[in-house]
Amino acid sequence: MILSIESSCDDSSIAITEIDSKKVVFHKKISQEAKHSIYGGVVPELASRLHAIDLPIILEEVKPYFKHLKAVSVTNQPGLGVTLLEGISMAKALAMLLNIPLIGVHHLKGHIYSLFIEKEIIEPILVLLISGGHTQIIEVRGRDKMKILATSIDDSVGESFDKCAKMMGLGYPGGPIIEKLAREGNEDRFDLPVPLKHSPLIAFSLSGLKNAVRLKIEGLGEAITYQDRCDISASFQKAIKLHLLQKSKKVFASCDIEDFAIVGGASANLYIRDAYKGICKEFNKNIHFAPLEYCSDNAVMIGRYAIEAYYNKDFIEPNRLDINPTKRVSNGDYLL
Repeated sequence: MILSIESSCDDSSIAITEIDSKKVVFHKKISQEAKHSIYGGVVPELASRLHAIDLPIILEEVKPYFKHLKAVSVTNQPGLGVTLLEGISMAKALAMLLNIPLIGVHHLKGHIYSLFIEKEIIEPILVLLISGGHTQIIEVRGRDKMKILATSIDDSVGESFDKCAKMMGLGYPGGPIIEKLAREGNEDRFDLPVPLKHSPLIAFSLSGLKNAVRLKIEGLGEAITYQDRCDISASFQKAIKLHLLQKSKKVFASCDIEDFAIVGGASANLYIRDAYKGICKEFNKNIHFAPLEYCSDNAVMIGRYAIEAYYNKDFIEPNRLDINPTKRVSNGDYLL
């Protein structure tokens, strides 16, 4: 079995996965959402302190599995430096204590492998990754052949949902709240701009849309009502959908890969999922989604990637596993 640890942001998670069967035999995640909600977003130092408390609590539950472990894996990039450190410190200690190999896992690769939890791998595949920190289309042809075809030049989808929710005083995380309100809203009430609509650039940009939402909210002033919030949420969600679809169609038109998937925390948005079912049918692509319970950050997806790394003996000495919290990427780059 492989023990996997995830602590890249505000979720403390540990999982145990059988190597040969790929079966998940244990998974527990402790969310910090309630603690960060009062601040309207994640506070890194608070998140780090909570990981230092919560990860050992979960680890205590998996001690019976220690005798079955063949490796320990952990997210080491990208993420918040102070929270990555908590998981990495635990993973290094376990690897040395149990004398087993250590595997460092790229967080975004983990999200991609959430598609294959307890399943076989599908390759090649196009993947739209939409999360709190990233918006990318990635061409996946192998574990170490993941090429970025389009990426965000500013805010990510998840970040934009969070910030717009904060503007309306709706709490954190913003994605589920906005999606819920949007179901009761009129998506055509507010005329919000579709980012890069007339640009040939195959990239994502949401800072301008976010600012347009801010101006609409300020225009309503203190008289803003529940229905106003629902309508803003629906109009905002519609603009994001149109932006994602427009740029995805450009990629689809030039790529012959038949399988397409959406992963990441924001991929749990059913409105966006339904929209992509339509364009995949239009372009004759097979669409795939990660299970809803594994869309947000979790150790199971880290463990699924680690199985492939284990087969390839992609190990690292504990004293060489470093934190790589941020890495600015561009089109044409590969996930490393």
